[in-house]
Amino acid sequence: MSQNDFLFSEETSTAEEPALAASPWLVLVVDDDDSIHQITTLVLSNFSFEQRPLQLLHAHSATEAVTIIQQQPDIALAIIDVVMETQHAGLELVKTIRQTLNNRRMRLVLRTGQPGEAPEEHVIRDYDINDYKNKTEVTAIKLKTLLYAGLRSYRDICIIEHHKAGLEKIIACTTSFLQCSSLKQFASLILGQVAFLLGLEREQIYCCAAINSAATDSLQLDVIASNVVDNNALPPDVLAKILQVQQDKTSYCGEDCFIGYFTTHRGNENFLYVSKGSKLEQTDHQLLSYFSHNIAIAYENIRLRELMRDSQRELSYILGEAVEKRSKETGSHVKRVANYSYLLAIKAGLAEYDAEVIKLASPLHDLGKIAIPDHILNKPGKHDADEWAIMQQHAELGYQILQHSSNEILQMGAIIAQQHHEKWNGKGYPQGLSADTIHIAGRITALADVFDALGSDRCYKKAWPLAQIIELIRTERGQHFDPALADILLNNLDAFLAIRDAYPD
Repeated sequence: MSQNDFLFSEETSTAEEPALAASPWLVLVVDDDDSIHQITTLVLSNFSFEQRPLQLLHAHSATEAVTIIQQQPDIALAIIDVVMETQHAGLELVKTIRQTLNNRRMRLVLRTGQPGEAPEEHVIRDYDINDYKNKTEVTAIKLKTLLYAGLRSYRDICIIEHHKAGLEKIIACTTSFLQCSSLKQFASLILGQVAFLLGLEREQIYCCAAINSAATDSLQLDVIASNVVDNNALPPDVLAKILQVQQDKTSYCGEDCFIGYFTTHRGNENFLYVSKGSKLEQTDHQLLSYFSHNIAIAYENIRLRELMRDSQRELSYILGEAVEKRSKETGSHVKRVANYSYLLAIKAGLAEYDAEVIKLASPLHDLGKIAIPDHILNKPGKHDADEWAIMQQHAELGYQILQHSSNEILQMGAIIAQQHHEKWNGKGYPQGLSADTIHIAGRITALADVFDALGSDRCYKKAWPLAQIIELIRTERGQHFDPALADILLNNLDAFLAIRDAYPD
């Protein structure tokens, strides 16, 4: 006995514990002769297949059989008499099962005492049946042989259908993973998709997914999804089993739980632990094994996207801060504007992805200032007309710097740079756009930029009191600012002030 066997045997049932009763194979006997039912019951009284007993269902007519089949869709095999209430009642029943009830799984065997009423070749050729027997030739051993063959065929069809449904679920799960934009979404999706694969509710499973990225053989788990209260504190027994799997470098498939083990090309070890209140079947293990591989690959892809997004965010902040420092303003301005813009976008009903793009692009709103001369950019007093004309050029200059990029964040940055000084009433610059002709990102960043600039010290002014800022936004609602966005800011002021406090100068 290996360590693996010893560890995982602790939770398996002991000899004294009663085993769960296996569900029986359902077999329907359709015949108008009571003696046939009695003889069939007697011959098959102790019959079992793959440690599952047999349960016979009895119908004395085709009409009664249809009712039973509608009530019991999991009948594995039906033995049907041809001549009952009519000369071809059994043949019509076969048509009803296959065509009307659309049941292709059930194995159908015709049995007749009057072969002349339904010639064998004609029946086998024209009706979707699996065997045809004359009652006089069906001995006890032949009846059992017929049952073994029919049940094996039914079992294999069920397995194929189950695998097909499982494959469709895995494809659906993979598609869902591809649509994830963050690890938080990914973690939530794992729990729901595992339950979906097993045909259960989330509350009926215990599931956790974890990553070990340690360079050594030691186990340092990063739990990315779990439906326990504290995601980072796995129960000791679960942790011990995962450790055993990590040492064995192979998945574990038991009746009590499944632990998937998969390593990626980057060397990360991925674990998926799943248990439920009942036995895990072989097909459950197969589906979960395929799924655990998908989780590992999807995790790395999403993590890579997050790293790229973080890099883009940092580069965006660095560029924005470089401009702000050149104009002797605080670098925290661009971080505050980015977070204000994100919050405004979400509150305005934009999709999470679109809001994130605006957040990453908004720090570039003043990129064009890099081309403005220092004596104008940092002038402590008011600009004269010529200086102001040069200062206004920064919007178009920023657009020109960014417009040729194929990167969607820089494309959004070009729009924001060009339009964040446009006004709702059409009196802004550089294009004099108004209302909805101004891109929503330009309208959002315009409000976020002014809100933060008014509350910050600049070379040409001191920070305004909050009450004065609020009054200006109310006054400029529908003039400078999109009225809907102004209302969002004023109605959620505490959230915006929390961002300001989080990124102080």
